[in-house]
Amino acid sequence: MIPELGHFALIMALVMALIQSSLPVIGAAKGVSSWVAMAKPIARLQLFFMLISFFALVYAFVVHDFSVVYVASNSNTALPLLFRISAVWGAHEGSLLLWALTLSIWTGAVTVFSKSIPKDMLARVISVMGMVSVGFLLFMLLTSNPFDRLVVAPVEGRDLNPLLQDFGLAIHPPMLYMGYVGFSVAFAFAIAAMIGGKLDAAWARWSRPWTSVAWIFLTLGISLGSWWAYYELGWGGWWFWDPVENASFLPWLVGTALMHSLAVTEKRGIFKAWTVLLAISAFSLSLLGTFLVRSGVLTSVHAFATDPERGVFILIFLVIVIGGSLMLYAWRAPSIRSTTSFQLFSRETALLFNNVILVVVAASVLLGTLYPLLLDALGVGKISVGPPYFNSVFVPLTIPLAMLLGVGALMRWKQDKPARLIKALGPLLVISIVAGLLLPLFASHYEFGAAIGLILAIWITLTTLQGLRLRLANKDYSSQSFASIPRSFYGMSIAHIGVAVFIVGITLTSIYSEEKDVRMVPGEKFVLNGYSFEFKGAESKQGPNYTAQKGHIVASKDNQLIATLYPEKRIYHVRQMPMTEAAIDAGITRDLFVALGEPRGEDGAWSLRLYVKPFIRWIWLGTLIMAFGGLLAATDRRYRMAKKNNQLSEHEVTA
Repeated sequence: MIPELGHFALIMALVMALIQSSLPVIGAAKGVSSWVAMAKPIARLQLFFMLISFFALVYAFVVHDFSVVYVASNSNTALPLLFRISAVWGAHEGSLLLWALTLSIWTGAVTVFSKSIPKDMLARVISVMGMVSVGFLLFMLLTSNPFDRLVVAPVEGRDLNPLLQDFGLAIHPPMLYMGYVGFSVAFAFAIAAMIGGKLDAAWARWSRPWTSVAWIFLTLGISLGSWWAYYELGWGGWWFWDPVENASFLPWLVGTALMHSLAVTEKRGIFKAWTVLLAISAFSLSLLGTFLVRSGVLTSVHAFATDPERGVFILIFLVIVIGGSLMLYAWRAPSIRSTTSFQLFSRETALLFNNVILVVVAASVLLGTLYPLLLDALGVGKISVGPPYFNSVFVPLTIPLAMLLGVGALMRWKQDKPARLIKALGPLLVISIVAGLLLPLFASHYEFGAAIGLILAIWITLTTLQGLRLRLANKDYSSQSFASIPRSFYGMSIAHIGVAVFIVGITLTSIYSEEKDVRMVPGEKFVLNGYSFEFKGAESKQGPNYTAQKGHIVASKDNQLIATLYPEKRIYHVRQMPMTEAAIDAGITRDLFVALGEPRGEDGAWSLRLYVKPFIRWIWLGTLIMAFGGLLAATDRRYRMAKKNNQLSEHEVTA
């Protein structure tokens, strides 16, 4: 009866969501305080029922309840416990349940950590999030019920897709969904502010930490997905501009613009229209990603579903959300005006250009992602838009973005003087250019593209450090002086350093990586980029639910042992699907990557793919640094003090 309990809890969650989406917002409009007060408890009840439903499905996987269609389709008695749990979100129905649970978790968090927000505003925010919950819960119950039963339960399940039997699956989707769904909070604040007609700086201040936290999760989720694809798919790359990869990248780009726009709206009370539109766009692009993954219009290792009927439901939901939001925006547009002025040469202008470039980049990626789908839908023909297009569009646009990143943080609000900025940044620009042009001389060969990337990375680093130095001007370098600087400033600076590290990783691994497909017999050596790879042979290995051939490769350099690598070629028993498990020797300045191919001949020969990937770890290190910077900014003192001050005022009223 546990699956039935989970199904019933899902229905009860829908009932709670329907109440949550209607009564609080109506109460706020009509001044019915009892209806407004229902927002928090109803949202928490929805979370309670979602947790019951989710853990009912987890239980079904753990105990091998193959009478549940979803469990029978995605599990097996030989599947290890970790993968049985992560299989809960390994396919369409369960991943949708995880999405809905994540949305209810975010809503519950808003009810707990938004005590400084006026009750009518909070009621509207919770109602908007309830409306989104209604859409996803209806989608699940009508088209994608994870608790559907089989009349006759099979003895054995079909097993989880071998591609997903990896630790990365256990952490990548939840992290990604926390980012995707997290943008619903900023979206809800924007919609609630427009409904209430109060588009001042306050709503930006309230939604800014939520946006930062969502951006952190999305950054980590995309990074984990890139890392998973790198070591699991066996092709040695970290990003392929796959449509589903792009679907996660689009809300990240717009979310980055939204964070900067919120900062300006909160600080100066301007860019209100920009900020509202970006909040709508960030969440809308998250929903678009959901449509692409679940509609059947894509063939991708990341796609979940191939049922067009489900795609139609999501498309209708997408049209309602985006269309309704834009209609509300158009209705409130006359009131979304900023009266504060600023000069052309100011931080506001730099941040405006920053947002314009990020939106143009997002639009370019969106065009390249949807254009082939549109042509196919119209019956015009099939085309493929791949890395050449995206790289040719993305790289030229990000160069001025990186330059602005160094300049904007040092400019003054309202108005600045070019002479002051030239004096502060001129020497740093010269140092960046000289150092960036010289450093590639130490590589195996000189590439001007590497020099460009290094110039940008050094420029960002030096200007960020200069910003810290200027903050400490007329102060000593004591711990008190450093402590007096707001945590948000440190967060911004660290995130920008993360961008610099990320640029170094992308630039050097893209330009200086070397790869080779070779046929090797036991005892044979092959030298790649100064590293010697000796193939010792391959032997059979038995896994919990697979059989593998495990290769044995010894990597050395200058007759010094570097690593012993054991790549595998696996065949999973149930699905009989071959999988490549690469062996990687990771290092801060390079990775040695070996993938085992197929046997070649009777002499024990195998095909192998060898890679030397310089500085590839800097890509993921940069994203971690960015996420840490976002965390510092999200926990700035003024957000914590707002909560504390509100609690104090409530205590005074009670007294």
